[in-house]
This record gives sequence, C-alpha cells and structure tokens, in this order.
Amino acid sequence: MARKVLFDTDPGCDDAVMLAAALGHNAIDVVGLTTVCGNSTVENTTRNARAILELGGYDVPVARGCARPLVDELATAEWVHGEGGIRGDMPYPSGDVGDEHAADVIVRQARKHGDDLTIAAVGPLPNLAFALAKEPDLPEIVDRIYVMGGAALSSGNVTPVAEANFHNDPAAASRVVQDAFPRMVGLDVTNDATIPFERIESYAERGGVFETIAEWARYPTDAVDVDETGPSIHDAAVLADIVDPDVLDFEEYYCEIDTTGGPSHGSVVCDQHGVYEEEPNAAVAVDIDVERYREIVDDGLSAYAAHAEDGE
Repeated sequence: MARKVLFDTDPGCDDAVMLAAALGHNAIDVVGLTTVCGNSTVENTTRNARAILELGGYDVPVARGCARPLVDELATAEWVHGEGGIRGDMPYPSGDVGDEHAADVIVRQARKHGDDLTIAAVGPLPNLAFALAKEPDLPEIVDRIYVMGGAALSSGNVTPVAEANFHNDPAAASRVVQDAFPRMVGLDVTNDATIPFERIESYAERGGVFETIAEWARYPTDAVDVDETGPSIHDAAVLADIVDPDVLDFEEYYCEIDTTGGPSHGSVVCDQHGVYEEEPNAAVAVDIDVERYREIVDDGLSAYAAHAEDGE
C-alpha cells in the first residue's frame, strides 16, 4: 500500500525534484501540498508547487501557508534557485488556492488519515510550528514527521554552523524539535544526496519534461561550487527514506536550536555525549545509502515524466 504523505514545502528546485519523484513513485500517495516562504516568497512557492503539479498532470490540493518566519526577517534564495524560486520551462497555473491556511490543513489531514499519514516538512518550519500549537498531539496522531533541515554533526551552508531552512526560521525549528520528535534529515546526509552530472545530462538529452527536470537538478551550479559527484538534491533524501526506510540511518539525540541571534543563530546544538542528561528529542540522520537514494529518485522522475507526456 502506498504511503500517504503531506509535503510542507517551499519550491525551490530541489523541492521540485523531490515533489516530481514523489508524485511519480508508486510507493507514495501525495494527499496534499502546503507551501511556505523560504526559497522565495510564499506567493511564488505556492505558484511553483501548482506549476509542478500542472506540468506533470497531477491533481493534488495545495494550501498556502506562512509568508514570513515567526520572528526573523525572510531571506529568500532566488540567487540559487532562479527568478521566482524555480528554473526550467514551467506552466503558469490558472486560478488560485483556497483560503484555508496550511497549518489548518496539516491538522485536518492528520486527523483524517491518522497514523497512515507521514508529514514531510522540507522548507522553513512556521507552518508545522503553528500546526503543533493548534494540535499538540500531532506527533502522536500521525505515523512520522520528517524535517529536512539542520546540521547536527556537520558544518552549515549559510553560516559556518547553520543550515538554510533552520537559519531562515530558528524559532519555528526550535518549536518543532521541542514538540514533534522529528526525523531530522540535515546536511549530515543531504550533502551526499547527489545526482551525477552524467545522469542530469541524460535527462536533458531526452527532452520534453525531462529537460525541465534537468534544469531543476543542476540548479546550484551557476551560484555555488559543486562537487564533481554532482549537485546535492537535499529534499529528495526525505522522499527516498519514506519510500525505503533503509536509505537513511538515524541516531537519537537531544537537540536544541540556537535562537539567540548571535553567530550560531539557527544552528543545531546536538548533545552527542549526553552532557545535558536530557532524553532524546530527535532522530538525526547520520548516514545515507547514496545508490539506493539515486535509484528511488530516478524511478520517480521517470514515472512523473511519463505521466506528463501521456497526459494521464
């Protein structure tokens, strides 16, 4: 039976790869998308989410969420992801989303599907923080809560110690880590979640929808130095573990998120040695099966492209 998943997302090119692979993969039933500010404004990320659905020919409800972090100012990343937050030849979706806020949708879907539902939050976390405020029992209602964010045991990517999603909204990340016992999929493993350049170029050569997928996948190469193994598609590591829970290895730790505003703002303080003598509050991803990850992503993207081209 396919796993029911609600994605809270800020598309974003790596989000787009993840969403396309999830929509295409027969092990995933995407029951909804909730959008948040992050890689771009929430207006843009909402449009991008709907465009990804339209490009692939999928009908999934989308709900708009928070337009700014809980406390900090919004810092977007169009300089990496492209104008409007996404690259490639994208349709401009008609119409609009409803008035229901993303946090309310998260709670409603959780109550509807119960422990059949997995929540995967792969952007900044204010929507999930608000959902936890509305329904404190959310972690007990659903099966699992994944977050793509943080750098618990490694260096950061926007500061020496902080990862982009957590740095964008440390207060929300702190609430989620305190209350949700998340499966924290951070830079400790996602830096290794690469797609080889030769595979990306093979997508481009196939043309059509695959050409747009190739644009998404190669997104950071114009803005940052990329290792010769290929660009990291951070969010897709979450998808891969939802499909196959053996993709990632987790260890449980007590973690705190620095919200002090100093040089470590947004960083994960991971108590590896039990100094605080606190019970663990997060399952931290510490290793990834890269080849299995790539296989799952490739299978999902191929099915997404076939669905788009068949018009089904």
